[in-house]
Amino acid sequence: MRKTLVTAALGGGVGGLLDIIYAIVLWGFILGGSPVGILQSIASGLLGKAAYDGGTGTAILGLALHFLIAFFMALAYVLASRKLPVLTARPIVMGIVYGAVLFVVMNFVVVPLSAIGFRPMTVPGALRALFPHLAFVGPAIALFTARRAQPAA
Repeated sequence: MRKTLVTAALGGGVGGLLDIIYAIVLWGFILGGSPVGILQSIASGLLGKAAYDGGTGTAILGLALHFLIAFFMALAYVLASRKLPVLTARPIVMGIVYGAVLFVVMNFVVVPLSAIGFRPMTVPGALRALFPHLAFVGPAIALFTARRAQPAA
């Protein structure tokens, strides 16, 4: 059980870190938002619009929630890999596929059921949000899972 949790923490941690860096650079700097606002937007899934009035505290909550979600995304993959060996045999391909699945689940199930509610997406916005799931989140989770599933040499 410990190996499973550590694998999920590593895969989710790296995938989550790359994802949040991407979000802060793109939406926080390039597109004119703020890093604190990006993190508060994550917290708004739990707190609603009040998250934007919470200052640094809700930004920290948003960051913690981001990594908690990434951990559970990774844990689901690690557990599934025990029954589906293809997940560790083809980690790059399966990571990209898993990234696409995560994007769909987050944007069409989790976010609409959160305090944020349904929000329409434009095609450019959807592509910007899809990219890190395909490039970072899914592959990081899959690669850590595959690497740690191999017996020690």
